[in-house]
Amino acid sequence: MAAHKPDPTPEDLFAAQAPSDYDADSIEVLEGLEPVRKRPGMYVGGTDERALHHLAAEIVDNAMDEAVAGHATRIEVALLENGAFLVRDNGRGIPVEPHPKFPGKSALEVVFTTLHSGGKFSGKSYETSGGLHGVGSSVVNALSERLDVEVARNRRLYRQSYARGLPLGPLEEVGPAPNRRGTTVTFLPDPEIFGARARLKPARLHRMARSKAYLFRGVEIRWRCDASQIVDGDPTPLEDLFHFPGGLRDHLVETLGAVDTVTPEPFSGRIQFSEKFGADTAGAFEWALAWTPALDPFLSSYCNTVPTPEGGTHESGFRAALTKGLRAYADLTGAAKRAAGVTGEDVLSGACGMISAFIREPEFVGQTKDRLASAEAARLVEGALRDHFDNWLAADPRRAGAVLDFVIERANERMRRRQEKETARKSATKRLRLPGKLADCSEATKDGSEIFLVEGDSAGGSAKQARNRKTQAVLPLRGKILNVLGAAQAKMGQNQELQDLLQALGVGIGQKYREADLRYDRVIIMTDADVDGAHIASLLMTFFFTHMRPMIDEGHLYLAQPPLYRLTQGAVSVYAHDDAERARIEAKGLGGKGKIEVGRFKGLGEMMPKQLRETTMDPATRALVQVRVDPEDMGETGDLVERLMGRKPELRFQYIQEHARFVEDVDV
Repeated sequence: MAAHKPDPTPEDLFAAQAPSDYDADSIEVLEGLEPVRKRPGMYVGGTDERALHHLAAEIVDNAMDEAVAGHATRIEVALLENGAFLVRDNGRGIPVEPHPKFPGKSALEVVFTTLHSGGKFSGKSYETSGGLHGVGSSVVNALSERLDVEVARNRRLYRQSYARGLPLGPLEEVGPAPNRRGTTVTFLPDPEIFGARARLKPARLHRMARSKAYLFRGVEIRWRCDASQIVDGDPTPLEDLFHFPGGLRDHLVETLGAVDTVTPEPFSGRIQFSEKFGADTAGAFEWALAWTPALDPFLSSYCNTVPTPEGGTHESGFRAALTKGLRAYADLTGAAKRAAGVTGEDVLSGACGMISAFIREPEFVGQTKDRLASAEAARLVEGALRDHFDNWLAADPRRAGAVLDFVIERANERMRRRQEKETARKSATKRLRLPGKLADCSEATKDGSEIFLVEGDSAGGSAKQARNRKTQAVLPLRGKILNVLGAAQAKMGQNQELQDLLQALGVGIGQKYREADLRYDRVIIMTDADVDGAHIASLLMTFFFTHMRPMIDEGHLYLAQPPLYRLTQGAVSVYAHDDAERARIEAKGLGGKGKIEVGRFKGLGEMMPKQLRETTMDPATRALVQVRVDPEDMGETGDLVERLMGRKPELRFQYIQEHARFVEDVDV
């Protein structure tokens, strides 16, 4: 019989809990730019491709601030042979005099080595600017393998170089520069931060430069790219010149192309806030908007030339001005009753537009500035735009009537959808019509639920046995679905597999897609780990990208990763997803006894339900790939999908020829 142990005293418990290795030496103090290199995600949102290109945007934004402030008329951007990015403006040049608070350092060195330093806090040097936190230049410096700055100021040229945020020497006065002014920054992203294979993409930088020129009609932007940075098939020009006197209106007209619009010309313009609110109110607002049933609606917004993909208060002010203006016009024309239910959602649900606000000291959400939070922006934008919109409507009654009728139609459609949903909820006997081969999950809520789109009935049978019945649904699809890029709309409506898929998901396509109607939190494409499986997955992703893109944007679409091989050595078994992983496992060994036996799965249907569950379906052990498209790459992605999956086989053949060298070693 074991001896009774006395209960521990409070002192015993305290001694057991107090870590002996946690003392004053454990407290780290990160100085200078160390915090940026230690936690880059806090400053640029991560270390992925989007964050990498955010560095380029920060330096371009600084040059744009000089242009918007009226001190620069020309900006040069260039992707160099070694992958470095250069930005040059003909503005005032960063001050190079000694900084009064940092003895022995120039103001330029302070800007590039000290967080929260710059000339944009007081508003004296820049009334409206995109950089407000004073971290842009210093963060780029901290995350660059090398950064070089040249400043032409007061007819003299100065230069300083840095490596991973640290100066390689003092500021150097190079000599006279009588015919030059402005700042030149050249930086090479650090592979220690972004990975050895990370590189700035010419197409993305070219689009960014073009969009900046649209946002400020007074600037000329020159693009240059070294030929070594252009990969096969990339149509990005080596040189280009951007200057758009029409600003956002030019951009919108080019974007819409030849599509039919409700009005012959877009509603567009630009106004200084001082015209409405007095000389003391700095800033301006520019807009361009067209209503069209031919395209999915969008509203691209910017503040001080910085894109705000998540919107913000300037969008709220824009929406309010349009909504109130249309309601007021309806009152004047006797259509008040018809327009009583119109909301801001209805006004923009069938519109394509772009807005750009320039305001003093804007407040953004986070350093990456995805959303504008300045409350004052809503008041300024609404007040400045309202009179212009009222006058635009009154100037052409036929045009105004067409817009009003179009918006009222959108409102009626929205109310019909809401009524249908309410009727469905109230009807206790009404059941959702679902395809018979769908094995639905038992959980009533959408949160955490999943649907697996499985290739064939055989694989569907294994998946139905392997699933968690509470949260996982399975829909078997028969063979390869229709390629929607090469099919007419009527043919899509007749395709049973697509109709079953839409019924299972509970949503419509195109403008009829509603996020709230989606029945599952995750939509998981699960096909065989072979060429046919990859083709089926490509067809499904093409369908979702072209007809249900919001589902991708909201993060609902995933790819399952089933294994291709099972390797067994004695009592030990592991799985490999491809030949490379199989080779690594065989070289390393499994730790069992005897020869390694390799089994190849011909398809998901050959896997036992237990194997399928533990490798592909169990959230605790599986690996999923989320399908996402960066908003800045949307045009490039759309072009690639059209090229590979569209109706022109010659484009696919050309692509295969251009990229054949990437697959010449594949064992088929």
